[in-house]
Amino acid sequence: MVNFLAFWLLLVFQRLAEVRRARHNTRKLLKEGAHEFAPRHYPIMVLLHVLWFAAWLYEGLHQGVSWNPHWLAPALAGQALRAWAQRSLGPRWTTRILVFRHEQPMRHGPFRFLRHPNYVGVVLELLSFPLVFGAWRTALGLSLANALLLSWRIRMEDKAWKTFGN
Repeated sequence: MVNFLAFWLLLVFQRLAEVRRARHNTRKLLKEGAHEFAPRHYPIMVLLHVLWFAAWLYEGLHQGVSWNPHWLAPALAGQALRAWAQRSLGPRWTTRILVFRHEQPMRHGPFRFLRHPNYVGVVLELLSFPLVFGAWRTALGLSLANALLLSWRIRMEDKAWKTFGN
């Protein structure tokens, strides 16, 4: 149980640092003239991720923790893919949909191979990290909710690129 809690806390602190960096980047990009698209979905996305952490913790504490190392590789692959996408975007990385006029989507780093590498990483993480510790209810339920949100968000990003990018 101690390993589970330490791992969970490590991931919480990592996400909080990312949120802080994203907030900083968002403010800067908006000052530079970026347009935010579909901002009303953002609280739903934040809520989904907070619920993921809460459900995973609750399930671990109340259903027990069972170590399943088979899920560690996809979870860490998700981490690596997200880190690569964030590093490639640099100060352009944010958690909101921001587009500059006449800008085109990125085509280097993992974006050469995947259209949405950060989202693929998130999908791997939301499914795999809870499964490492046997929290299958969290993995299934929140992964399905995330799939619905991402399908809508990707449509909104495509619309933003068509509206502002060309």
